[in-house]
Amino acid sequence: VKFNSYKNNAGASPVMGLIEQIIEDSKKLVAEASESEYKAQGEYEKLVTDTNTIIKQLSDEVEAKTKATATAKGESAEAEGDLNSAIGELESLAQYDADLHGECDFVLKNFDIRQKARLQEMEAIQAAKGILSGAK
Repeated sequence: VKFNSYKNNAGASPVMGLIEQIIEDSKKLVAEASESEYKAQGEYEKLVTDTNTIIKQLSDEVEAKTKATATAKGESAEAEGDLNSAIGELESLAQYDADLHGECDFVLKNFDIRQKARLQEMEAIQAAKGILSGAK
């Protein structure tokens, strides 16, 4: 069998041109789609990295604030204990002040009476001394 050499069919030229145009357009679309995909992939990876960084920062802040809150609660409890102790001491001092004031009031109230009684005792002693001096 003898084969004829291959020749382009002259009538198929517009159809072949259209197919070649479609093939070129497909290659361009695939290249554009690949480029867009790589670009989108890069942006997505950057978004994921940024998001993870922000999440870590926020988690660290939450942890720090939780520790600060716990410390503040401990200090608050300690301060409340100190306050209650100080209030108890002030109440004790107020009671001591009231007792002391009562004693002072008693002394001041009875001062004149006691002074008069001492004066009478001194006069009685003087009189007794005089009587005893004259008895010699």
